[in-house]
Amino acid sequence: MRSRRRTIVTLLVSALSSLLALTGPVVAQSANRELIDGLEYQLLYVALPLTLFVLLILIYAAVKFHDNDDPQPTREDPALEITWTAATAIILLFVGLSGYSVLVSPYVSPSQALEGDDRPQGGFESFEDLPETDDEEIYVTGYQWEWQATYPGANVTTEDEIVIPADENVTIWLTSDDVIHSLFVPDLSVKQDAFPGRYTRARTIAYEPGRHTAVCAEFCGPGHSRMEAEVVVVDPETYDRWLEENEGTVTTAPTPG
Repeated sequence: MRSRRRTIVTLLVSALSSLLALTGPVVAQSANRELIDGLEYQLLYVALPLTLFVLLILIYAAVKFHDNDDPQPTREDPALEITWTAATAIILLFVGLSGYSVLVSPYVSPSQALEGDDRPQGGFESFEDLPETDDEEIYVTGYQWEWQATYPGANVTTEDEIVIPADENVTIWLTSDDVIHSLFVPDLSVKQDAFPGRYTRARTIAYEPGRHTAVCAEFCGPGHSRMEAEVVVVDPETYDRWLEENEGTVTTAPTPG
């Protein structure tokens, strides 16, 4: 019996170690991804030991009492009840504080970073309402079934490509020409809805040059599945040179590097 218990415990510990190894941190591509991944790992490292603890108790009870011919009701134990209630409260408090610290970030809830704005979901009603920011600003319009990006400083336009500089704060003002769309860049953990007649804000810092797929995450008609774009991250010098060389034109993205 003891040998069987030791075997079960060993298997569970090995499984937990494997899960922790498989879910180890990877290099984040953006500030957004770093925040969200950090929260996920914090919660995972708490959840996995708790799961193992509960499983061990269940296995222990099943093995010890599976052939009990005279079961007795559980006796009252106020100390134990207080302990598990307090432990549960501490865990919930930890989860709440961890989640809140990420949700208030200007990269996860960018509208909250705008002074005087109490409309994190509704957006701004007109182009003239948009507040000034210190970020590099890009205007992205979704329509069935493409994305168009405009760079106001140089009057440059791209189709299904969104070019942003690396290691700089970037604000993407989103709107739609027809129905509700949603710009979702999984690699950068950027996701924001685009509403007809309104402007919403997405904000990020991409750490390294590269190409990342962007999709529409809101069903918008029969062409929804092919409404894709590329977010092209380039170094700041390449970005500035690209804008200068293509001022006033509809062009394609430069090569990252």
